[in-house]
Amino acid sequence: MPYTPSGFFCDRLIRERERRDGEGSLNKPVRFNGQDFSVLRQECLQRKSLFEDESFPATVESLGFKELGHKSNKVKNIVWKRPKEICENPQFIVGGASRTDICQGDLGDCWLLAAIACLTLNEKLLYRVVPQEQSFSEGYGGVFHFQFWRYGDWVDVVIDDRIPTFNNQLVFTKSAERNEFWSALLEKAYAKLHGSYEALKGGNTTEAMEDFTGGVTEFYEMKEAPKELYKIMKKALERGSLMGCSIDSLVPARFETRTVTGLVKGHAYSVTAVEECKPSQHKDSKVRLVRLRNPWGQVEWNGPWSDNSKEWATLSKTEKEKLQHQSAEDGEFWMSFEDFKKNYTKIEICNLTPDALEDDKIHKWTVSVNEGRWVRGCSAGGCRNYPDTFWTNPQYRLRLLEEDDDPEDNEVGCTFVVALMQKNRRKERKMGANLFTIGFAIYEVPKEMHGNKQHMQKDFFLFNSSKARCKSYINLREVTQRFRLSPGEYVIVPSTYEPHQEGEFILRVFSEKRNTSEEIENRIEADHPVPAPASAGEESEEDQQFRTIFQEIAGEEMEITANELKNVLNRVITKHKDLNTEGFSLESCRSMIALMDMDGTGRLNLQEFRHLWNKIKQWQGIFKHYNADQSGTINSYEMRNAVNDAGFRLNNQLYDIITMRYANESMNIDFDSFISCLVRLEAMFRAFQAFDQDGDGTIRLSVLEWLQLTMYA
Repeated sequence: MPYTPSGFFCDRLIRERERRDGEGSLNKPVRFNGQDFSVLRQECLQRKSLFEDESFPATVESLGFKELGHKSNKVKNIVWKRPKEICENPQFIVGGASRTDICQGDLGDCWLLAAIACLTLNEKLLYRVVPQEQSFSEGYGGVFHFQFWRYGDWVDVVIDDRIPTFNNQLVFTKSAERNEFWSALLEKAYAKLHGSYEALKGGNTTEAMEDFTGGVTEFYEMKEAPKELYKIMKKALERGSLMGCSIDSLVPARFETRTVTGLVKGHAYSVTAVEECKPSQHKDSKVRLVRLRNPWGQVEWNGPWSDNSKEWATLSKTEKEKLQHQSAEDGEFWMSFEDFKKNYTKIEICNLTPDALEDDKIHKWTVSVNEGRWVRGCSAGGCRNYPDTFWTNPQYRLRLLEEDDDPEDNEVGCTFVVALMQKNRRKERKMGANLFTIGFAIYEVPKEMHGNKQHMQKDFFLFNSSKARCKSYINLREVTQRFRLSPGEYVIVPSTYEPHQEGEFILRVFSEKRNTSEEIENRIEADHPVPAPASAGEESEEDQQFRTIFQEIAGEEMEITANELKNVLNRVITKHKDLNTEGFSLESCRSMIALMDMDGTGRLNLQEFRHLWNKIKQWQGIFKHYNADQSGTINSYEMRNAVNDAGFRLNNQLYDIITMRYANESMNIDFDSFISCLVRLEAMFRAFQAFDQDGDGTIRLSVLEWLQLTMYA
């Protein structure tokens, strides 16, 4: 993992706080690496010097780590140059951004370039990714910026304009116009976001399309397309979705081949409209049509409903105007939906979030976004094939509140799309990270459990089958699928296929009508009753033994130090052979004294000691219950149940922290660590409640108070 546990959680808390302050929105994107474009440009103009980006320097490290790394011959003759060193009159954009501005170089990122080409068809979306107030003349300081969607946030990425060249030619993406540089700089910013140019090698167009829009992409093979595909396409366009389609080619995609019908194999098209018309010879039925656009701006379909086909003569003038029919070699053409299904092999629909759609007339999706993490030994439970750990995966409660307006075939229900995306795997590729095989399952929550935010336990999944699930677990960045279920409450369980695989993810739900989704088990509280001290008449033999030992060690002061407490406890605990423990450490005993030391002496008197011992006996019983195999340890996945039995209700983030803090390399927790964990939990809850005078669940501490609290606990 790229973070230490404490570093990771501090970073996560900062991110969550920023998000509450509006950071990450379109209007207030997160500054990548903390760099502010306006400030940096102003500084460069005042200094009359050009920006040099130290966080993505003009060095081999920014090129790559293997094929473009230090040992590669490919990088020896690469020279980083600014556009003004490459040509006389560099321009950011020449005559508007178009697909001809994107020519692939010596990097296998055609997936990225195809997405950029598609983006040029929608000016509003393009100029959100590529801010327009940039040039090589007015206000030029050698600094540029671009904006991308990354795991729920919009991020502003700043770069300098030094670009890799070989013999004064751009090595990677270039424009057909030699003096145009927006596409090359966009590629550089995207490379910086992922750590290097080489990190961009190999991918899926939908990945980049989502990073440019913040949308969720659905992917359909025509031969397996749902029967309501036409309706899905029509609704997608009504929601402003981007839609592309293609015809598979048996040869590599770069060898685009034109068929006798005018369609091109191995080539991406855009779907620009879906309509119905009523030809005169079809009195009682309508014909479904699809309008497509070839990004070349020429080469069109020549079959039925093509620009000059006889079918248009059967339509009234009004119908033709509604369809905006025109005979022009502009790359745009109509065809019947049936011919569309016969000729094209796949279709991709990028559903956009409401913030990407400013037009009030557009029917917008309802979107909910949740961040999560699989932690080895705690919440990385694997798929349903691993019933002992599957239930420990993060769980998200989904409430479908309203049915669709126009149910298909009188089948009532709520249409929604679930998208599970794993995070940071491309960026961590240089450290050996590969994509996990991921998926999810959806379970219906029984009515008697509606509104209950508790984590579903193992038995629930043993005795209930899933209501819906993704078609398959697959090693893609994102797994997406559309469903229709009755209104109600459901629980979504995202997971890797194998257990113990650690990583972060984002779970999004797009629904036609209202929905809410949230991580369950977000109630944090403790009900830790203090065991009543036993009276003299009820003292067991063990209690009497303790009193004797305590008096022996404590002496006349009748108080014991942490080291003396260690001796007292271990003389008795070591007699419990079933605990298989070497006894308590000195550090554990210091924590116990901090918990029970009511008078601030740093020692325990007999009453405080008895109170502590009653707690340890209670916790010892819980430990023995989960130590059923007599191994002397409990499995870290069972820790959440043990903690719950001790009276503490936590959320997944806290269980993750407990596992990382107290479990050993085998993901087991011994008796000493178990008691230390509960002591720390009780101490921190007690301290919080002491500060939380008004009981509103929040406290404010000075640096001194914070350090006093955490250093002694």
